[in-house]
Amino acid sequence: MKTKLDSPEIKEKNFSVLEEKIGIKFKHPEYLVQAFVHRSYLNEHRDFNFGHNERLEFLGDAVLELAVTEFLFNEYGNPEGELTNWRAALVNAKILSSIAYEIGMESYLFLSHGESKDAGTKARDYIMANTMESLIGAIYIDQGYIATQQFVTRWVITKLQYILENGLYMDAKSRFQEGAQEKIGVTPVYKVLDEEGPDHAKTFKIGVFIDKELIAEGRGMSKQEAELEAAEAAVKVKGWKGPKINIIKRKTGDPL
Repeated sequence: MKTKLDSPEIKEKNFSVLEEKIGIKFKHPEYLVQAFVHRSYLNEHRDFNFGHNERLEFLGDAVLELAVTEFLFNEYGNPEGELTNWRAALVNAKILSSIAYEIGMESYLFLSHGESKDAGTKARDYIMANTMESLIGAIYIDQGYIATQQFVTRWVITKLQYILENGLYMDAKSRFQEGAQEKIGVTPVYKVLDEEGPDHAKTFKIGVFIDKELIAEGRGMSKQEAELEAAEAAVKVKGWKGPKINIIKRKTGDPL
């Protein structure tokens, strides 16, 4: 008897390869499939047998935050503010999308024709990050918390050392400013180099300067977005990492 998993578009994806990659065999593979259904796909395929992934994303976001919070609380004795920044860096869209690409999730997405053309864009990165959360939600429903915790540990928490070493718990502007003040004793300055487009859809080109030297440029739909992009580029140009932090590992018997 045919099931809703037997449709050609689902079989073509070959989700068993993804299950092997992440080391999880779903009891209910329909949860796995739904985790990859973007709302736009249903606008063009109204008879598709699955709903979109937004409710799974909602659940996965909460489970991810709990698993990361629990790990940081148990492993480190650093103040709450520092742990909050570390957690934010681990669960932000940039890190989650990079993990989704690392796993190879992009080819499993169900997208509209329009969305399918956006590969390599920030819009696609955002979809990938959201799909990572919906996958975590699907794992939680199908396998329970322990299996989900193991998945999060393997794919997300392993990025913590890289985040701490590179100061990614701070935004790029703060990282670049700290580096400039520590190494040169100068505060960077951001200047608008160009503006394009009508007022309601303007694009800004902004340069970040140390003294009068242009270090890097960034573009964005707002000055803030362009400044962040310029700062990220400037950090790479200079090769500056974040400030050194005191990492306090908890030991058995340490107070909460």
